[in-house]
Amino acid sequence: MRDKIIHKSAELFLSLGFKSVTMDDIANALGISKKTIYQHFANKTKLVEATTSHMFENICDGIDCISNKSLNPIEELYDIKMFVMTFLKNEKASPQFQLKKYYPQIYSVLHLKQFEKMYVSVKQSMEKGVQTGLFRKNIDVDFISRMYFNGMSGIKDENIFPTKLFTMEYLMESYLEYHLRAICTENGLLTLNKFINKTTLN
Repeated sequence: MRDKIIHKSAELFLSLGFKSVTMDDIANALGISKKTIYQHFANKTKLVEATTSHMFENICDGIDCISNKSLNPIEELYDIKMFVMTFLKNEKASPQFQLKKYYPQIYSVLHLKQFEKMYVSVKQSMEKGVQTGLFRKNIDVDFISRMYFNGMSGIKDENIFPTKLFTMEYLMESYLEYHLRAICTENGLLTLNKFINKTTLN
């Protein structure tokens, strides 16, 4: 039952936001009593903590799977972006923004975990890109890996990028292209343009 509660909570939190969803909403969606939820989670904060941890682990597993199968680091970054977007349902309810606002302690722990995961993943990807001649040899891999995470986190700030003006898909797509064009070699740019043209036609 604990896993069912977490799965349903994740679905509702991503669709409606962490603030909007109540314990009653989750109980009604599962067809159980609120008391049953409290047998597994002392309060909503504990449920949010367990749910965000579960989502993070699933995303990490998905990223690892993509990284192991990727043809090149350019397609790998796009595939990871698509996977995360799909998993988080395009972040229509700005879950990360709400998590930061209403559950700051959970957000801080999760944010650090996200950085540690993305930093390692992007660093490995960039090193692969340098070795294969897609990314410039003179780039500072450590610095750019940190900048990439900072940028991806920054575009989720609704104060700077309000959802009325920008969709999350547009922001992630634009930032990814911006990032890649800054580090690609001529050969890398050819690969990037070819990939963008192919996905645009599809």
